[in-house]
Amino acid sequence: MIQAHIFYSGMVQGVGFRYTVERHANALDLKGWVRNLADGRVEVLVEGPKEKVEELCKNIEAHFQGYIRDKEIGFSAAAQTFKKFQIVA
Repeated sequence: MIQAHIFYSGMVQGVGFRYTVERHANALDLKGWVRNLADGRVEVLVEGPKEKVEELCKNIEAHFQGYIRDKEIGFSAAAQTFKKFQIVA
Protein backbone atom coordinates (compact mmCIF):
# COMPACT_ATOMS: atom_id res chain seq x y z
CA MET A 1 0.00 0.00 0.00
CA ILE A 2 1.26 3.43 -0.96
CA GLN A 3 0.08 6.99 -0.67
CA ALA A 4 0.38 9.35 -3.62
CA HIS A 5 0.10 13.12 -3.21
CA ILE A 6 -0.62 14.60 -6.64
CA PHE A 7 -1.04 18.15 -7.91
CA TYR A 8 -2.51 18.65 -11.39
CA SER A 9 -2.33 22.03 -13.10
CA GLY A 10 -3.73 23.37 -16.36
CA MET A 11 -7.42 23.71 -17.16
CA VAL A 12 -8.42 21.37 -14.34
CA GLN A 13 -11.15 23.33 -12.54
CA GLY A 14 -14.68 23.77 -13.88
CA VAL A 15 -14.41 20.74 -16.18
CA GLY A 16 -15.66 17.94 -13.89
CA PHE A 17 -12.13 16.95 -12.88
CA ARG A 18 -12.85 16.20 -9.21
CA TYR A 19 -15.97 14.17 -10.01
CA THR A 20 -14.09 12.14 -12.61
CA VAL A 21 -11.22 11.49 -10.18
CA GLU A 22 -13.72 10.43 -7.51
CA ARG A 23 -15.53 8.08 -9.90
CA HIS A 24 -12.31 6.41 -11.13
CA ALA A 25 -10.84 6.14 -7.61
CA ASN A 26 -14.00 4.51 -6.26
CA ALA A 27 -14.12 2.10 -9.21
CA LEU A 28 -10.57 1.03 -8.28
CA ASP A 29 -11.47 0.81 -4.54
CA LEU A 30 -8.90 3.47 -3.64
CA LYS A 31 -9.14 5.69 -0.57
CA GLY A 32 -8.42 9.39 -0.03
CA TRP A 33 -9.67 12.71 -1.37
CA VAL A 34 -9.55 15.31 -4.14
CA ARG A 35 -10.00 19.08 -3.89
CA ASN A 36 -9.62 22.31 -5.83
CA LEU A 37 -6.92 24.74 -4.72
CA ALA A 38 -7.18 28.54 -4.77
CA ASP A 39 -4.25 28.74 -7.22
CA GLY A 40 -6.20 26.81 -9.90
CA ARG A 41 -4.63 23.40 -9.33
CA VAL A 42 -6.34 20.22 -8.18
CA GLU A 43 -4.84 18.26 -5.28
CA VAL A 44 -5.30 14.50 -4.92
CA LEU A 45 -4.29 12.36 -1.95
CA VAL A 46 -4.86 8.71 -2.74
CA GLU A 47 -3.96 5.41 -1.08
CA GLY A 48 -3.98 1.87 -2.33
CA PRO A 49 -1.89 -0.73 -4.13
CA LYS A 50 0.77 0.91 -6.32
CA GLU A 51 -0.58 -0.60 -9.55
CA LYS A 52 -4.09 0.73 -8.85
CA VAL A 53 -2.79 4.22 -8.01
CA GLU A 54 -0.81 4.18 -11.27
CA GLU A 55 -3.95 3.04 -13.14
CA LEU A 56 -5.90 5.93 -11.60
CA CYS A 57 -3.30 8.43 -12.83
CA LYS A 58 -3.32 6.85 -16.29
CA ASN A 59 -7.13 7.01 -16.46
CA ILE A 60 -7.27 10.64 -15.30
CA GLU A 61 -4.54 11.73 -17.71
CA ALA A 62 -6.18 9.92 -20.65
CA HIS A 63 -9.60 11.42 -19.83
CA PHE A 64 -8.24 14.97 -19.47
CA GLN A 65 -5.63 14.86 -22.20
CA GLY A 66 -5.20 18.42 -23.43
CA TYR A 67 -6.46 19.88 -20.12
CA ILE A 68 -3.56 18.87 -17.87
CA ARG A 69 -0.45 21.01 -18.26
CA ASP A 70 1.64 19.60 -15.42
CA LYS A 71 1.62 16.95 -12.70
CA GLU A 72 3.65 16.86 -9.48
CA ILE A 73 3.57 13.58 -7.59
CA GLY A 74 5.17 12.27 -4.42
CA PHE A 75 4.93 8.81 -2.88
CA SER A 76 5.06 7.65 0.74
CA ALA A 77 3.78 4.82 2.90
CA ALA A 78 0.00 4.68 3.20
CA ALA A 79 -1.40 6.03 6.46
CA GLN A 80 -4.51 3.85 5.98
CA THR A 81 -6.74 6.31 7.80
CA PHE A 82 -9.27 6.84 4.99
CA LYS A 83 -12.49 4.85 4.74
CA LYS A 84 -13.42 5.94 1.21
CA PHE A 85 -12.49 8.31 -1.60
CA GLN A 86 -14.34 11.63 -1.66
CA ILE A 87 -14.36 15.22 -2.81
CA VAL A 88 -13.41 17.61 0.01
CA ALA A 89 -13.57 21.40 0.29
